[in-house]
Amino acid sequence: MTRESLKGKRVLITQADVFMGPMLCEVFAEHGANVIPNTDSLLTPEAPTSIISAAGEIDVLVANLAIPAPSTAAIEVSEEEWRSTFAALVDPLPRLCRAVLPFMIQRRSGKVLVMGSASALRGIKRASTYSAARGAQLAYVQALGVEVAAYNVQVNAIAQNFVDNPTYFPAEIQANPRFQERLKREVPLGRLVGAREDAEFAAYLCSDQANCFVGQVFPVCGGWVQR
Repeated sequence: MTRESLKGKRVLITQADVFMGPMLCEVFAEHGANVIPNTDSLLTPEAPTSIISAAGEIDVLVANLAIPAPSTAAIEVSEEEWRSTFAALVDPLPRLCRAVLPFMIQRRSGKVLVMGSASALRGIKRASTYSAARGAQLAYVQALGVEVAAYNVQVNAIAQNFVDNPTYFPAEIQANPRFQERLKREVPLGRLVGAREDAEFAAYLCSDQANCFVGQVFPVCGGWVQR
């Protein structure tokens, strides 16, 4: 992929200050994109439409959505935890897409990439709330992707885990010897996927070189889901 593979593309990245946001902004800009980083809250029903409207014409929407993952036993999950997790990770996604897709469909060109989680692809103890929300994201991407493909609009997702990022794997966790042992035990790669490695793949999926992918979910997790 060339260093100008996104030249001239207007790319909106949500929650640009957390999860993969900072590295996505850096890498997409290096590939020539006009990056529109947004850090506004997406919790109200009106927020996604306002964000899309303020951004102007958008060629690529990167739905980078994240919250600290709850670690509650399934039988102890409260109604509040369930609702708040879905409100943060699931509800903004169709609102963002309903706001941006009519313009992409009209132009017959555009991409939506969801930065999701591989926790939806493999069972994890004490992660039922988080995994269910991340799974809903991926199911939505698969359905929406096949619906809009005929308009030359591609909707896909990266399902990641064990990727270096400040939200889920901050420096203090990475420095813990027990975590390093866990990496070697659970992740065939034996290390975290680099933030730049992940962002470069995201940039490829958002380029015109990746127009053939339709509603697909790409695990980026160092082989963790294959274990």
